[in-house]
Amino acid sequence: MNTLSYKTQSAKKPEVDRKWFIVDAEGEVVGRLSSNIAAILRGKHKTSFTPHVDCGDFVIIINADKVRFTGNKMEQKEYITHSLYPGGQKRRTPAEYMDKRPAHILEHSIKGMLPKTKLGKAMYKKLFVYEGAEHPHEAQKPETLNF
Repeated sequence: MNTLSYKTQSAKKPEVDRKWFIVDAEGEVVGRLSSNIAAILRGKHKTSFTPHVDCGDFVIIINADKVRFTGNKMEQKEYITHSLYPGGQKRRTPAEYMDKRPAHILEHSIKGMLPKTKLGKAMYKKLFVYEGAEHPHEAQKPETLNF
């Protein structure tokens, strides 16, 4: 009698092999780009993906100030924050963020697609967003990533 036993391999923290990727956000749609990057930060593109282990890769985004929205979202979409004080609600459009902090749009979008746990915070720390084409991570030799 021949019995086969297959064991599910679960990734462990020291066994995770991390890579560095660089993404050019020029002309990309915010939501589609964010969902792809969130999957890479999480490690879902790897065959060794394990939900309870941070097995994702590092991602560098350049030209974050040149992303775009579809339709009229640039003027009609609103980001709402509240300071928890009476009358402390603020509403800003993506056009207002593009003037002051263009990288915030991608950071906010990607952070919302990651788990809301300690593990999600660890994944978010592997994201680096830059408004221009320059970045200080040349020593890591990042691979170009196209979607």
